[in-house]
Amino acid sequence: EEMLEVLLDKFPYRVLRLIDANGKLAMEYLVTNWTPENKILLEMALQSWMLSRLTSWGATSCIEVMRNRVEDILAEDDEGRRRTLFLEACSIMKQYENVEATSILEMALWKGQL
Repeated sequence: EEMLEVLLDKFPYRVLRLIDANGKLAMEYLVTNWTPENKILLEMALQSWMLSRLTSWGATSCIEVMRNRVEDILAEDDEGRRRTLFLEACSIMKQYENVEATSILEMALWKGQL
């Protein structure tokens, strides 16, 4: 757990979205190999990747949506359904990231015109 905390703190978030040679995200292995230990690790990773990022952006309406998604993933006993919920949460997070990136770009362009 402590090692994961250090890695999550030091590595950029995009590392969690990298796809391996098998076409899977690193966190998918935690989702599909469900043990109490992996559940704790997945919760830490999702907390760091999704909820902490949204909090840092001040996206309060998005935080509740993602918090509910994370809770649904962690509560799901069926592996297939848990994987589907996880992939849906990743898709939603990607949309939020695109909106945030667009907002930052718009702000930079606006400041450049002043």
